[in-house]
Amino acid sequence: MNTDWSLDLVARARVHAALGEPARLAVVELLLLGDASPSELGRALGLPSNLLAHHVKLLEQAGVVERSRSEADHRRTYLRLRPAVLADLVPRGLRRVPRVVFVCSHNSARSQLAAALWKRGSRVPVASAGTEPARRVHPLAVETARSHGLSLARARTHHLDEVLQPDDLVVAVCDNAHEELGEERADRLHWSVPDPAAVGTPDAFDRAFRDLADRVERLVPATRLPGEA
Repeated sequence: MNTDWSLDLVARARVHAALGEPARLAVVELLLLGDASPSELGRALGLPSNLLAHHVKLLEQAGVVERSRSEADHRRTYLRLRPAVLADLVPRGLRRVPRVVFVCSHNSARSQLAAALWKRGSRVPVASAGTEPARRVHPLAVETARSHGLSLARARTHHLDEVLQPDDLVVAVCDNAHEELGEERADRLHWSVPDPAAVGTPDAFDRAFRDLADRVERLVPATRLPGEA
C-alpha cells in the first residue's frame, strides 16, 4: 500500500475530519452565508463558550475558518469561512425573501458594489442603504464597478430608515453597521468586508469587490422569491 500521501491529500483529509462532527458542521453551515463572532455562534447553536472554542480551534487548524478583527469594536473578532477550502459545500435549504438590502455605514462603497453584483446575478430585488450615509457614492467604487462591467453612475446614497421594509433580508457588509444594528434584526447576515475607503487605493476597492463577488455568488443560489419554485 502506498502511504506516501501528497500534502494536498493530507490537507483535504484534515478538512473532512474537522467537518465530521455535528457541532463543527453546524458552525460551518452558519458561516457559509455570513460571518459571525464566537458569541453570536454560541447563542445561535446553544453551545457553551469553552466547547465552542474547542470546535473553532479545530476548524482553524484545518484551514476551514479564519478570524478578523472588527473595524468597529476592536475587542471583537469575527469568524469567516475560507471558501476555497469548501468549494463543493452548498447551503442547505432556501431563504425566501421579497428583497435583499445591503447595508454599510456610509452606503458609498461596499453596499453599493454588493447591490450591483446582486442585480446582475439574481431575480430577487435588491437595494442598499447606510446607517450614516455619505453625500455621494465613492468615486473609486464607481470606477471599480465600471472596470468589472457594472455601473454605479446613477447610484445615490440612502439612509436605512428610508429603505428598509419589514420582510427584507438585511446583509450588513461592514462591522460598524452590523454592530450598530445590534439585536434589532436577529435574522440577518453579516459580511465582515474591510473598508476600502479607509485605505483609499484602487487595489483596496478591487479586493473588496472580489470578496463581495464571492459572497454574492454563494448567497444567490440560496435565495428565492416567496412562492417561486
